Amino acid sequence: MSGTFVGMPAFPKAAHEAVRDDRLRANLRHATHTIRDKRAVAVAELTDWAELREDGKRIKDQTLLQLDHYLVQLEVAVTAAGGTVHWAADAAEANRIVADLVKATGETEVVKVKSMATQEIGLNEALEAEGIAAYETDLAELIVQLGEDRPSHILVPAIHRNRGEIRDIFASEMGKWGREAPEGLTDSPAELAEAARLHLREKFLRAKVGISGANFMIAETGTLVVVESEGNGRMCLTLPETLISVVGIEKVVPTWQDLEVFLQTLPRSSTAERMNPYTSTWTGTTDGDGPNTFHLVLLDNGRTDTLADEVGRQALRCIRCSACLNVCPVYERAGGHAYGSVYPGPIGAILTPQLRGTTSEVDASLPYASSLCGACYDVCPVAIDIPEVLVHLREKVADDGGKGHRLEKATVKAATWVLNHPGVLAAGERIASKTRALHPKRLPGPGASQWTESRDLPGLPAEPFRDWWKKNRAGEHS
Repeated sequence: MSGTFVGMPAFPKAAHEAVRDDRLRANLRHATHTIRDKRAVAVAELTDWAELREDGKRIKDQTLLQLDHYLVQLEVAVTAAGGTVHWAADAAEANRIVADLVKATGETEVVKVKSMATQEIGLNEALEAEGIAAYETDLAELIVQLGEDRPSHILVPAIHRNRGEIRDIFASEMGKWGREAPEGLTDSPAELAEAARLHLREKFLRAKVGISGANFMIAETGTLVVVESEGNGRMCLTLPETLISVVGIEKVVPTWQDLEVFLQTLPRSSTAERMNPYTSTWTGTTDGDGPNTFHLVLLDNGRTDTLADEVGRQALRCIRCSACLNVCPVYERAGGHAYGSVYPGPIGAILTPQLRGTTSEVDASLPYASSLCGACYDVCPVAIDIPEVLVHLREKVADDGGKGHRLEKATVKAATWVLNHPGVLAAGERIASKTRALHPKRLPGPGASQWTESRDLPGLPAEPFRDWWKKNRAGEHS
């Protein structure tokens, strides 16, 4: 894949370019409005939605507070069921584990279920470097892979592409990866889906290794759960001889009863369906049914650090429904690529800086990629207060003194000193009033000038208020 999130520009610069792309904005506007309108109808059908939302929040919070206990319980259950558990502290370790497991089978290709975790760690690129081809089987992920593109949405990774663009990608690229697109392919959704089905079928039937993530892991039984709409996941999870699942440690829930809540809220919040067409569950291995070998790679990659933040840890409740993206005015105009991460939109703006830190320019800019309108919190099925975390992270970025904030901190420090010395403040006010004719209408510097592009700086009065008060009103209150 030619595109990469490494080294991308900070959000303001990336968004500035994205909003000029009229076709991108039209694609995003149509898709996000369609999805969110359908979601609203599906959610309104449940009279107890508020209670389910609160239950989801409670389950996630209680699990996170005892995460060490549930992860050990999960490991014991998976092992007892015939699986093998691996622990990966970061992306490099997870990629090494998966690559070694694939090479141990002697295979040089794998089929993949859509997985945010594997995108997060750059698994496809890591496998390619080891001579292993990874084939995405989700329709949208296939479009992204064939187009040498990057995902731009959690639920619909190719949301930035329209049907004509997809037809062109299939026609020109499918033959390089396997079965060619049919002659005379049009942009009809049915024809595009059939072309993908034929292209992928040979890979499903040939592949000996499957790679997945998981939407949930049940600690009490060691069961993993994948929900999807196309059936490609079911094929990847059942046909290969070896299955490797890479899952973030926050995806664990204690019991099957807890899963009941999320199987109601996730489909309605994501695809606006009452239930997912395919809900696949598996527990270890079973003779004569599914893969002979199962490996679970539990991924940290910044999650433990996020858990340590009492405000920021609520981002780990996320069940990847993408509802927050579909109502966000910033995402709708800038698109997912501007966020420089596989996690775009409001949830990406709070999750990515915690997983990766805020030392890079792009990560430090993400907490500011929001209008703080609160629409994301209103639709979140696990009640993540994204605006609260955004403000919290902005404070952290400012305290760390990142680019632009060193000057801000110095300015605030200087202003504090001046305000604590009334004589100095009064002298400064008099000087400012006497030199007001020389003051610029716009502030210097790129950041400040953007603010004053559409705003005039307020004019200073002819004399400071305290001087006017002494001359005109002071005697009335003596």
